[in-house]
Amino acid sequence: MGSATTQAVAATTKALDAASGVDLDVAGELFAAARAVGDSSQLSGALADSAAPAAARAQVVAAVFGKAVSPTTASLLTTAVAQRWSSAADLVDGIEELAVRAAAVAEPAADVEEELFRFSRTVAENPELELALGSRLGDASAKGTLVDTLLAGRVSRATTLIAASLVQAPRERRVRQLLSRATKLVADQRGRTVATVYTAAPLSIAQVDRLAGTLTKRYGTQVTVNTVIDPTVVGGLRVQIADDVIDASVSSRLADLRQRLAG
Repeated sequence: MGSATTQAVAATTKALDAASGVDLDVAGELFAAARAVGDSSQLSGALADSAAPAAARAQVVAAVFGKAVSPTTASLLTTAVAQRWSSAADLVDGIEELAVRAAAVAEPAADVEEELFRFSRTVAENPELELALGSRLGDASAKGTLVDTLLAGRVSRATTLIAASLVQAPRERRVRQLLSRATKLVADQRGRTVATVYTAAPLSIAQVDRLAGTLTKRYGTQVTVNTVIDPTVVGGLRVQIADDVIDASVSSRLADLRQRLAG
């Protein structure tokens, strides 16, 4: 991510935090706008053209989306296109990020991070589902409908909206990658960091709470723990937070011992 995009994301996130009336309708409109901009190189190029005056780009937003979206959505889109982005693709990603964050804001009580993570594990464990959602040949709206059907009544509306919207606009990204990014964005919007913990056996609620507390103290921010059962871990834990990996597994120690013996 270029420095211009980093600053643009910060500005649009600040605008979202200050906005009123952010609900799931706004999030849905932002997702639809991201798809529309992403599907048109002419539109994305015009909106991301930093050489054009910000007022001119705002006029394009008003002409294309003004009557179709709420004032809150229109204001957020106007703020987004007023920024300087490193590329047109980054602008599309930025609008999509706004949509994910808006969905998190709209349902603050829902455990969206956990629900997105669990759905990503379902996809990972079901190759046929992953193929159906990730195929370039499938109809985009049909993929969204499939996700709606799978998640209806099982997760929050925010989670369903995020997952169903993302699979309709993969833009060369794998489904699990889309869901993982969304999980991190939701956590960040709520002031948390996500830790993925790989363990050979399920952890008790008390163990998860203790681990979350330890990681929170270590990283200085609230940490949400998602667990993955992985028999190859053998014993102990492997924890991944962003680019950090804490490997306290038996399999890791055995591998280290084998290397020492071989050397």
